[in-house]
Amino acid sequence: MRLRIINPNTTVAMTRKIGEAAQRVAAAGTTVVATQPASGPVSIESHFDEAISAVGVMEEVLAGEKEATDAYVIACFGDPGLWGARELTRAPVIGIAEAGFHMASLVSTRFSVVTTLTRTAIIAEHLLEQYGFRHHCRRVRAAEIPVLDLEENGTAALGRIIDECHRARDEDGIGAIVLGCGGMADLTDTISREVGLPVIEGVTAAVKLAEALVGLGLGTSKHGDLAFPRPKTFHGRFEEFSHLAHER
Repeated sequence: MRLRIINPNTTVAMTRKIGEAAQRVAAAGTTVVATQPASGPVSIESHFDEAISAVGVMEEVLAGEKEATDAYVIACFGDPGLWGARELTRAPVIGIAEAGFHMASLVSTRFSVVTTLTRTAIIAEHLLEQYGFRHHCRRVRAAEIPVLDLEENGTAALGRIIDECHRARDEDGIGAIVLGCGGMADLTDTISREVGLPVIEGVTAAVKLAEALVGLGLGTSKHGDLAFPRPKTFHGRFEEFSHLAHER
């Protein structure tokens, strides 16, 4: 199968890291294509960043549709553009927050999320409500590190994440931890050894869920609200989206 991993930000080093993490867990028959938008923020740390990056996610899905892509992963913990992306394709589209919550609920009755900044912790709380996992999650914690610190100051950032994971383990009454950023894709094993709990990271979790859905022959339903968007005219910078044509 062909799996397109979309890093919604424009930081090349993070895209490379995400792709390598995905490839490590992918099945022998899975081809991983890690990509990112040509335009957008270098990191995603706000509602505004998510809104801008969602357009790039749509563009990457449309590009993937020209390459016979079997499934997509949106590799940002805010899952920006998830529902719109699903409208554009019959292939499965999985957000890494969604994947992380599902996997954690399968190996523990309660989990906590450790993410980057307090403002993104609030976004994660919104997703827990939306996806129906709020009662599984004890707490969303922030290590108070900017996303790009994971690329530029990795050792110090890892130390702060591990410290917050220790506090989650000792204070929250949990059985597992979900890492709340795609830029943490390479940290799972290290943190799990340090903390002694199952640690779930959304990129790798999404890869295995995507493979399972494709293996079962399941794709995005085109009945109801996830049907292809109605063709219409777009103006200005979005003119390229005018009258999108899809196989029905």
